[in-house]
Amino acid sequence: MNSVKDALIREILEHKLIVLVLVLVVLLLATMFVFGFALSYIHSQVNTPLARECEDVKFTVQEGEGAKQIAQNLEEAGLIHDDFYFMYYVSIVGTSKNLQAGDYILASCMSIQEIADTIIQGKESNEVALTFPEGFGLKEIEDRLKEANSEWQMANSTVGDHKAHYAFFRDAPAGASLEGYLFPDTYFFDKDGNAKDVIQKMLENFDSKLTGDLRNEIERQGKTIFEIITAASLIEKEVRGSQDKKIVSGIIWKRLELGMPLQIDATVTYIKSSIINHQPSTKITFQDLEIDSPYNTYKYKGLPPGPISNPGFESIRAAIYAQETDYLYYLSKPDGETVFSKTLSEHNQAKFKYLK
Repeated sequence: MNSVKDALIREILEHKLIVLVLVLVVLLLATMFVFGFALSYIHSQVNTPLARECEDVKFTVQEGEGAKQIAQNLEEAGLIHDDFYFMYYVSIVGTSKNLQAGDYILASCMSIQEIADTIIQGKESNEVALTFPEGFGLKEIEDRLKEANSEWQMANSTVGDHKAHYAFFRDAPAGASLEGYLFPDTYFFDKDGNAKDVIQKMLENFDSKLTGDLRNEIERQGKTIFEIITAASLIEKEVRGSQDKKIVSGIIWKRLELGMPLQIDATVTYIKSSIINHQPSTKITFQDLEIDSPYNTYKYKGLPPGPISNPGFESIRAAIYAQETDYLYYLSKPDGETVFSKTLSEHNQAKFKYLK
């Protein structure tokens, strides 16, 4: 009886052992599968670019920055999705301490591995990235260029020097400066390049932004590109916001049709800062309104002799696609909001209310 009982116990234990072994095998296989899947996923994240479109980004690794800080900076710059995957790669290949300081031109279509390898190998770019905001004047652009390369000067370059190469210069005075045509953007210039290369890249960018549809519309309206860019430069310096720019554009063209002086403060500021003393100036006095200059739109009717800034695409479109309204006047409140008026009486009331 005991032998039967012992045999039964052994059989039960054997079954339990088999079940336990099977459970362990299943758990092991499941763990291996999960681990393999996780590893495969991580590798895909390391080797897959964040974006399909390639957009160059200047990225700087400062002296003393560790892998963690570099990874966080890469994520903030929009070059990688998660700093974990960058840390994983540089740790797994044992190169987290070999990341080299320097200036790099990376691209959004680069994988984490490609980015890490570039920084590990210390392949610094021979390009410098410079950003020129909308509304920058020629002097401001040249100052920023000279900070990068003292030989990058364009003060003596005129429209006439480039007229044979760009159709958009066809209606511009040959002696006019490049003011208005240096399109605001972020550029990557070769550190060893010259001023001619720099100007060419900026003019080519302007050429590409002024599409055929826009040029056809300008021609349809009986205007010239030079007039549009000049008006856009005024709009750029006067108001913010797409809708306000379109309305101000309508006011400018309406005043020109009526033979009214434009009376645009930005033109007086331009005279003071760019023609007289080359220093930033925003405050205008009644005495300033009497400055004898063709750019003084309080003293002389019509558009100024040329652009007063380099307008962005939004201002250029506003100059082309102006919005017709009953307004003839406008002012900017201290907070930047634009107040429009139909009559001089309304305008004077607005000045008393918001600018006293």
